[in-house]
Amino acid sequence: MSNNEICLLLGATSVGKTLLLKRLQNLNLHGLGELGTPPSTLPTVGTNLTDLTLKKKKVTLRELGGCMGPIWPSYFKDCSSVIFMVDSSNIAQISSSCIQLLSVLSAEPLCRAPVLIVFNKRDMPCSMSLIEMKSLFRMDDIIASASQPIATLELSTRTGQGLQEVLTWLESTTVK
Repeated sequence: MSNNEICLLLGATSVGKTLLLKRLQNLNLHGLGELGTPPSTLPTVGTNLTDLTLKKKKVTLRELGGCMGPIWPSYFKDCSSVIFMVDSSNIAQISSSCIQLLSVLSAEPLCRAPVLIVFNKRDMPCSMSLIEMKSLFRMDDIIASASQPIATLELSTRTGQGLQEVLTWLESTTVK
């Protein structure tokens, strides 16, 4: 098994990063059949770390609280990949999330780090579709101009939809 890789988990406040962290840890330990009810979470002030043992490697997921956005770049140097979460049910947060994403993608230490953009809260009645989200973010333009590989995924951390795909993506990423 290779050395431990670090994947940063970034996104605005209240997009579901902590719940994703807890769900992935549970899925990694117990499998999809054991998800159960969503655990309670509180807004992260600081960081949360979770180690995942995948088939071919170990990955440490480092969640950085949304309120820490201004100091995220101090964590970029040591990471090998990034998961960037967006709340697809919060239209008021879309523009600031897009600006944060562009800032992350343009950071020199992350120029080769694979990025997974996760549109969370698909289970909410007011959530936008993946097509709407990609259009609002101008995702085709972002992917075309980015130096790093970018993937997108719809997710519901509450119901578990898309969790296995996140683990599959983490398994498939290669160190920069």
